[in-house]
Amino acid sequence: MRGWKRLVAGLAGLMAAVAPAGAQPEPTAPPPASPSSYVDPFIGTDGTGHTFPGPARPFGMIQPGPDNADTGWEYTSGYQYRAPQIIGFSHTRASGTGIPELGDVLLMPSATRRPAMASGKAGEMARAGYYAVTLPDNGVKVELTASLRSAMHRYTFSQSGRVWVLVDLQHGLTFRTDEQPVQSIANRFGPDSFEGEAVRRNWTTRTIAWSVRFNRPIAAVEVLPPRAGDAAPRYMLAFDLPEGERTLLVKAGMATTDAQGARGNREEVFGWDFDALAAAAQAEWDALLARATIEGPASQQRSFTTALYHVFLHPSVVSDVDGRFRGPDGRIRTAPAGHLRYSTFSLWDTFRAAHPLYTLLAPERVDDFVASLLDHQQAAGRLPKWPIWGGETGTMIGEPALPVIAEAWAKGFRGFDGSRALAAMVATSTRDAVPVYEGDHSISQWSLYDRYGYYPTDVTGGEAVSRSLEAGIGDAATARMAAMLGEKAEAKRFGKRAESWRKLIDPETRLARGRDAAGGWRTPFDPLTPTSPLNNPGDYTEANAWQYTWTPALHDPEGLVKALGGKKAAGAMLDRFFFELPVTKGAEYLGQEAMIGQYAHGNEPSHHVAWLYAYTDRPERTAALVRRIAESFYRDTPDGLVGNEDAGQMSAWYVFATLGFYPIDPVSANYVAGLPLTPRAVLRVPGRAELMIEQAGCKEGPVGVSLEGKAYPVTALPHAALVKGGTLVLSGCARR
Repeated sequence: MRGWKRLVAGLAGLMAAVAPAGAQPEPTAPPPASPSSYVDPFIGTDGTGHTFPGPARPFGMIQPGPDNADTGWEYTSGYQYRAPQIIGFSHTRASGTGIPELGDVLLMPSATRRPAMASGKAGEMARAGYYAVTLPDNGVKVELTASLRSAMHRYTFSQSGRVWVLVDLQHGLTFRTDEQPVQSIANRFGPDSFEGEAVRRNWTTRTIAWSVRFNRPIAAVEVLPPRAGDAAPRYMLAFDLPEGERTLLVKAGMATTDAQGARGNREEVFGWDFDALAAAAQAEWDALLARATIEGPASQQRSFTTALYHVFLHPSVVSDVDGRFRGPDGRIRTAPAGHLRYSTFSLWDTFRAAHPLYTLLAPERVDDFVASLLDHQQAAGRLPKWPIWGGETGTMIGEPALPVIAEAWAKGFRGFDGSRALAAMVATSTRDAVPVYEGDHSISQWSLYDRYGYYPTDVTGGEAVSRSLEAGIGDAATARMAAMLGEKAEAKRFGKRAESWRKLIDPETRLARGRDAAGGWRTPFDPLTPTSPLNNPGDYTEANAWQYTWTPALHDPEGLVKALGGKKAAGAMLDRFFFELPVTKGAEYLGQEAMIGQYAHGNEPSHHVAWLYAYTDRPERTAALVRRIAESFYRDTPDGLVGNEDAGQMSAWYVFATLGFYPIDPVSANYVAGLPLTPRAVLRVPGRAELMIEQAGCKEGPVGVSLEGKAYPVTALPHAALVKGGTLVLSGCARR
């Protein structure tokens, strides 16, 4: 149900969702011996999830997979489940983004030389580390697998003799129609290989290098005539398969550095044993996914395990086998021995739940994640907003790297220099940013912000309220980092600035409302209409006033509740938000997907709001809402993600919801407790004691949180206690 008009009807709907009358529950399935057997890479590939079904290793550099198109918002990962044709198989991509990028070096095999190489598809299947499809128009079965930095293809043709492979170096996932994405390119052929480098400019400016080798000699190279607008070559390569042989194998390495780096990455895989490589990929996924298992029906197991899989696809390694990587300034650097460097940080999304989940389930990655952010700042002068393939896109608002760094330090990670980190945070929080692209108004303009204490609507250039509120998230993170390091002056300075959100809470409506340079409130004020800089410019970023008013809770939940009139008044506002206000009608690019009242789960600004009942006089409501959101907007089907996956954030929310707690304020190093969506979950992280999570069932009284017999406040379940292991019992009723 959507658009509930009255609170009573809304609460009744919630209760029905929690315990529908006469419902027959799906039988519980035990955790499998092979956790990856529950992974379905097709979840989220149909619609706006924008995931991809191709294989990858955890946090892998390379993701070979099918492309249905090379442009369009629907094809930001190159793929849509419902698309009837495949145009080829490229090697790099991002999971669930809202802008197309990567998609490098497209290959397309065929048993015959066809003028148009696109084909229909049949028998398409995917599992963790493996993808396969038959191309009936081309007479070939394609199988793909991957190592950390290298892809392997296996083509099984319908015949022996001469077969063909299209090589398209012009192809890439792009949104640019105003400019050629290929800025420069070089390519060289060997007897059984080709390699080269290109500079491409689309979402970011980046260097892509490749080295591709076949297990048979190239019999002929035909250069295809360029199409209108092409700036890079396309080739038809011929191969002669001996009588009785129908298989051709390909190894492909990519790099941010140069062809030498790509060649080294390619040879990360020794030999040509495709099945062994696919088995190794599955084994690596099994080991990682086994860190969090749940009890529940098979459909829930598929949703949960695939969510973990999606969370662990990014950030992506960008350092080569020899440790080299290219930074945002174009210079090549080398990671310290034994360490990795990463990119594809969708920070505006992932600081909320994905990065907190890494601290819980993949702690061995966290120090290198932070070091990667600090290396970026050293090269670019400021911490990144949204880097991909080593380059900066400048996308979204605020400074979301700041809470990621401060959270890591607050949770005890010490594999990076704290003083260096604080210096990078202060520099990023005080120096005006230079626009990455012309007309970019989402950058941090600290001289303007400090002058007024907020971004004024009449001089900022757009998204003034959202930018002001998200500045507070970064300021609070910097203040806390400074305090943890004993830098009292900096802690006081940024702590004071983190309170600036209070200037935008309108006392009349108690909503976050824009103000001009003279201090006047935005008039007329429409709190329900969402705005977005490209489609409906205004004061908010892919959201409206109601949705953004809850933003200060990401660093000051108690302060926001008090500003809204206290626990009872804040609870009443939440009731109105979820149950009384109508559903906003708007397209996906305005962030209005997966709606419950004004709650929009399809976009990140709403993700923490259901958990805020824990700070009101009715904490029991969190559990019912979280369950409704999880059951309404997550399914084990191709259309099972409603809203962009955003490099793991949508899935991280679901993982936390299933476990029964959530990091509203990640830098606090505490979680807010609700009720698990499973009777029992177990976290088994190497180097840590096992954590058992149990739901005690519906018991009258307040929500209860007990870890090893010790009670904790529902709003302050410490990360430090969870990682010590034991049994966590969450109790209460999902009711009013």
